[in-house]
Amino acid sequence: MKKFYFVEPVFAAYAFASFLGYPLVQQYVYRRLWKDITNTSYPAMNTSSRCSTNSSNHSSHQEWSGPPWTLTEQEVQKAASLFSMYSELFSLIPSLLVTLILVAYSDQRGRKITIILPLIGSLVYCLSFLAISIFELNLYLLIAASFVSALFGGIGTMLGGCFSYVVDLCEDGKQKTLRIAGLDMVFGLVSGVALVCTGYFLRVAGFNWPFFTAAVCHLVNLLYAVFLLEESRVVERTVDSSTSGGEMNKLTFGIYNLFAQGSRRRNGLLVLLIVIFCSFSFANFGGLTVVTLYELNEPLCWSEILIGYSSALSMVMFITSFIGVYVLSRCLPDLAIIFIGMLSVFIGMTVMAFARTTLMMFLVRIPMLLAIMPFPVLRSMLSKVVSKSEQGALFACVAFVDSLFTNLGSAAFNNVYSITVTWFPGFVFLLAAGLCLIPMSLLCALRFFHFEDGSESEGLLAEEDTQVTDSPPVA
Repeated sequence: MKKFYFVEPVFAAYAFASFLGYPLVQQYVYRRLWKDITNTSYPAMNTSSRCSTNSSNHSSHQEWSGPPWTLTEQEVQKAASLFSMYSELFSLIPSLLVTLILVAYSDQRGRKITIILPLIGSLVYCLSFLAISIFELNLYLLIAASFVSALFGGIGTMLGGCFSYVVDLCEDGKQKTLRIAGLDMVFGLVSGVALVCTGYFLRVAGFNWPFFTAAVCHLVNLLYAVFLLEESRVVERTVDSSTSGGEMNKLTFGIYNLFAQGSRRRNGLLVLLIVIFCSFSFANFGGLTVVTLYELNEPLCWSEILIGYSSALSMVMFITSFIGVYVLSRCLPDLAIIFIGMLSVFIGMTVMAFARTTLMMFLVRIPMLLAIMPFPVLRSMLSKVVSKSEQGALFACVAFVDSLFTNLGSAAFNNVYSITVTWFPGFVFLLAAGLCLIPMSLLCALRFFHFEDGSESEGLLAEEDTQVTDSPPVA
């Protein structure tokens, strides 16, 4: 049977299945909590908003017999945000450890293991959700399902494995940047399509069929990864690595060796770039994690259809960010491209904090059209600093800290949202915008204290890459 070196189909199918279910989990939890807290069924809504429905119910005093809307909404909002925080925290530690171990291990035994195991974990989660939904089991079993799924890795493991996979196949720095940006764009495009489908899928078929579809998608994807996808990195088994002691030594000290065999200058650059990456990820994804709750809250009170359209606009951001990287990389240095992307997020989050109408909530995505640009460019810059034999260890480290800060950001912003929702729901977005100033400041420091211009930065990266490639690996 012919095998392929195309990891993009695996990445795309994983994104589609994951994002087909992710917003549905939030809405399922929201509706279950609504029923438990209010002892009433979730209010029916039209295709636009349920605020108008509830307003008319208040005025007529005929159809709405539940507790006052604002008090009920606040209680459910708090409970839903806290549930999301607990779910993130319980899955955080196992996911981080598995990501760190598997992606670093892929330097020694190939990248496919970092792709196959997360697919198994996602399949387990989808089947668990189906069981909880069909048999109306305890809602908090979803947290247990998240924990079990995290034992197989998660999106951080998949990202680290796929980015390492494509870097293995690249020959130069520009090719790395475009290939990584292309992988980001595929992720955004397919996840955007999935998010468009969720609202209609939910309205027509309920919660079970979308997750059944996601489970089938993960299963087919798993079969492709196991039987068709070729290994990008095949390492010869030497005598010293054939023993369990040598294998464990390489696994344990992979990331340590990444820094131990580099110069102080290279290590400083690596650490600074990773800090910039993670601080921006914390602010960006931390703010985005509460967008669905914000849209469900007054005065927007969106239906599942509008939530699907809103989430799907991320597809446009991935496309425009890829085009931005492709065009701007021809005339601007990497640091300038990253700064423009961070500025895009800063402006978008600030405007979102004051969005009170449906039109404004859709228009707020316009200043965020280049929001994804910093991620592929930073990954590319990091990959240029180390040799090909260290890509797994590098992306393991990046995926570890990225997953850590993304999950902590999600938990922190959900907690802040539960505290501030009663007096200013948009506060979390102002907080996210303020936190974006940290990586932007570090980026300026990197520019003015380490490099004279963009060409010098590229020269340093190439120089460090050569030094690391020529140095013998530490056993």
